[in-house]
Amino acid sequence: MGNKHPYSELRDKLVAASKLVFQRLVESAKLNDDYLVFSENGKVLKVKARSIELQKQNKG
Repeated sequence: MGNKHPYSELRDKLVAASKLVFQRLVESAKLNDDYLVFSENGKVLKVKARSIELQKQNKG
């Protein structure tokens, strides 16, 4: 597809990298039986890492 935006490839790489970083963060927290803290609508959520299920990504 020749009419892709010039930053599409960079954006795709950044999105893939951020997903990988989050996956590694969750895996590390699971090993240490830790919590992850998120903010949603101004409220702080403390989530046990082992309760987070990650989807496996298919390349392609």
